[in-house]
Amino acid sequence: MRVSECMTRDVRIASPSDTIGKAAQVMASLDAGSLPVGDNDRLVGFITDRDIAIRAIAEGKGPEAKVGDIMSREIRWCYEDEDVDDVLINMGELRVRRLPVLDKKKRLVGIVALADLAGKGRQTASALSHISQRGGLHSQTTH
Repeated sequence: MRVSECMTRDVRIASPSDTIGKAAQVMASLDAGSLPVGDNDRLVGFITDRDIAIRAIAEGKGPEAKVGDIMSREIRWCYEDEDVDDVLINMGELRVRRLPVLDKKKRLVGIVALADLAGKGRQTASALSHISQRGGLHSQTTH
């Protein structure tokens, strides 16, 4: 099975110039814990609810802080035509629960979460056991 068969296609994108307050409101409206960050049709980062809590609020920044100041800039992604098992292995190794999905022109076409892939590939249990390990940095690339 390919990622394109199970990913979420309707993706909201934050801008680096958006406030974290606005990003949090979008996350709340979507019942999501993360947003890709785009600038001029290019994926430039990823922001999570944890980034807002740890990199902003815990550091004394308010809701007017900019997404670009706290987002994760090291972005991991997969391609829409990749096999689900390969992506699950990669997610386990990277210890991430979600990945932006790009087409071959490197344009964002969706997001795939571990929950989207659960039961669709043979590697789900292995990926989950790696992702769930304690420790390490907490960014889009390691949680």
